[in-house]
Amino acid sequence: MAQGLMIYFSQTKDFPECDYLLKSVIRQAILKTLSHENIDYPVELSVTLCDNSYIKELNAKYRNKDKPTDVLSFPMYDFYSGDEPEVFGDEAVMLGDIVVSLERTKEQAAELGNGFLSELAFLCIHSTLHLLGYDHERSKEDEEEQCRVQREIKETLEI
Repeated sequence: MAQGLMIYFSQTKDFPECDYLLKSVIRQAILKTLSHENIDYPVELSVTLCDNSYIKELNAKYRNKDKPTDVLSFPMYDFYSGDEPEVFGDEAVMLGDIVVSLERTKEQAAELGNGFLSELAFLCIHSTLHLLGYDHERSKEDEEEQCRVQREIKETLEI
């Protein structure tokens, strides 16, 4: 398990649901993902909570998709290609950035019949795996692998 985790939270506006419990769920999902992937060094990452309008702009700019999405990942390393971070003692490694649309998360939870916090946890697992080199868009096999790992991690959460 990661020796330490520092999450830098930010919000693009005031969200009433953004409280200690919500941040704890995000932290638990990320920690479980890091543990599952045997990341044993200190990690830093940022999590930005936003609305559909904000994430739509990012999705258009960075993925050429002019529509809102649930979560975006901006990894610092390309683990898939072997670009792994150098770990220096207890110095934390910045893995990247996660951007979550709380608005889309609520919509998606309702569409799928999931609870809001459960859906949020799933999206954080999904996004953290992207930061660690998983990419379901590369191939059918990669999609199946990422889905399998996501299910395994989600089953360990107590939400």
